[in-house]
Amino acid sequence: MQDHLTQTFAALADPTRRAMLARLADGPATVTELAEPFSLALPTVSRHLKVLETAGLITREKSAQFRPCRLNAAPLEEANTWLATYREFFSERFDALEAQLKTMMAAKAQEEDKS
Repeated sequence: MQDHLTQTFAALADPTRRAMLARLADGPATVTELAEPFSLALPTVSRHLKVLETAGLITREKSAQFRPCRLNAAPLEEANTWLATYREFFSERFDALEAQLKTMMAAKAQEEDKS
């Protein structure tokens, strides 16, 4: 079985699934409502939803004949926590690059002033 992060990132790799999650961030929706913006057959939409459900990103409820889907943000929070380490890493690298560029620009300006 895959770990949670692998399942989350695999589910997020598809733009259709990301769009579905964005829609669910506004509130629950039925399969038909989630399918509306796409030119996909309902079985294809159901397969996308199954991937999201397996990754734990959505839950499906039974409400009469409808099965509304709801966003479950917990796996996204886990992914965000994992990514935070790399944000810090790149932020530090960009800060160092900015400092280096400022030093180089100041040195170039001094050379031009001497000319």
